[in-house]
Amino acid sequence: MNIRITGSGCYIPNRIIANIDFAKHQFLDDNGNPLSYSNEVVTEKFRQITGIDERRYVEEDLLTSDIAFYAAQKAIEDAKIDPETLDYIIFAHNFGNVKEGAIQTDILPSLASRVKHSLQIKNPKCVAYDILFGCPGWVEGVIQAKAFIKSGMAKKCLVIGAETLSRVVDPHDRDSMIYSDGAGASIIEATDEEGGILSHETASYTYEEAYFLFFGNSFNKDHDPDVRYIKMYGRKIYEFALSNVPKAMKECLDNSGVGINDVKKILIHQANEKMDEAIVQRFYKLYDMPMPEKVMPMSIHKLGNSSVATIPTLYDMLIKDQLEDQHLNKGDVLLFASVGAGMNINAFVYKI
Repeated sequence: MNIRITGSGCYIPNRIIANIDFAKHQFLDDNGNPLSYSNEVVTEKFRQITGIDERRYVEEDLLTSDIAFYAAQKAIEDAKIDPETLDYIIFAHNFGNVKEGAIQTDILPSLASRVKHSLQIKNPKCVAYDILFGCPGWVEGVIQAKAFIKSGMAKKCLVIGAETLSRVVDPHDRDSMIYSDGAGASIIEATDEEGGILSHETASYTYEEAYFLFFGNSFNKDHDPDVRYIKMYGRKIYEFALSNVPKAMKECLDNSGVGINDVKKILIHQANEKMDEAIVQRFYKLYDMPMPEKVMPMSIHKLGNSSVATIPTLYDMLIKDQLEDQHLNKGDVLLFASVGAGMNINAFVYKI
């Protein structure tokens, strides 16, 4: 028995927000003072570091659970399965449903329950639950699905990663330009086909690192102090990721029995282009090798950082040959890796 991704789907919002759309924002520092340089300089420096030219925001009438449902439908159709045969629906997100203009999150009922309802699944033994694991949530959902299947508790699982980060960002914080919205979903099931998930690795660093990403006040001191927004210590996250993610990736690969030269693509969380490149370069340095060309497909330039949705969306686009100059073939080995709030790190090796 091998555990494989048998179907995938994603929802990419239609609203394109380019860097120039931030030209009229009033960006402030964490003391509430205007930045000392123009927005044109701010956005250009931002583009050089993150690689982001534009990002996607959901339409006003859509919620996280809605776009997750659309991605799930596509994954189910792609896998050619009856949704009534699903044993688990595992939904990774961080902020639940946040309505346009709202200041509260809504996770009652769980978003997984809402997706199951929208799919009109009647089977009560299809268990639906949410996981909060930062940006690595979808990868962790896949790891959990693998564990359920390997233990005999399940045969088919639907794993979703979806987020609408545009509704929880501080418009006065330049870091808000990183975030975007989107959804990705995958069917994980037991098959007799060769390949599948070969190994995985997960770790949580909380002693000093737990609050590197957090909910905090707006930089605008006139804003309601009881309203919170997503905040981060970017430099600390960068240093943490470079110190820890490559080692986790190496441990995962070494446990898979696959050699470094057999890795065709690395699908890493689309957090920041410079950081991702540095992580992958350091990973290859652990094997005394240079980073190969085209080993790290990227979607961040046009889609931004949609947290838990970046990797399943990237995989869906890659497996369906929708990324320019990036192609996969049967038997290729992929290394999935992510890092995010918690601080959590995970990875798995997958053979197509």
